Amino acid sequence: MESIKLIRYSPWLVHFNTGACNGCDIEVLAAITPLYDPERYGVRLAPSIRHGDILVVTGVVTKKSAERLKRLYEQMPGVKYVVAVGSCAYDGGVFKGSYSVVGGANKVVPVHAYVPGCPPRPDEILRALLLLLQREKQEVLEAGGK
Repeated sequence: MESIKLIRYSPWLVHFNTGACNGCDIEVLAAITPLYDPERYGVRLAPSIRHGDILVVTGVVTKKSAERLKRLYEQMPGVKYVVAVGSCAYDGGVFKGSYSVVGGANKVVPVHAYVPGCPPRPDEILRALLLLLQREKQEVLEAGGK
């Protein structure tokens, strides 16, 4: 129960680009700037995958990147969430059906939230993170936690 409290109060993000055009990457980085001030909610980038609570995935998942994505997810400790950012991370986007594309991030790891768009706006990325935390807080309250 203690690990749930930690993520509820200060979630740390790990950003993983599976091979995108960098449109979503730029928007994810914009979402963590002082303009949107995610640190007021405790949201910040983790220095290492071993400190991360939320894995933010951008880009289309290819056969090569699928193995790395799975390995990163397995290295995350305790309670962990995955947020797929952009159309490519959702289902492959414009690359869907290509010979080297596995599909969306959900084909490799469990995805807890999706941020639609090509690329999505930074405020929508932050909103998805906050809704994920709100949903987790509600689950804790329903389970009888504090």
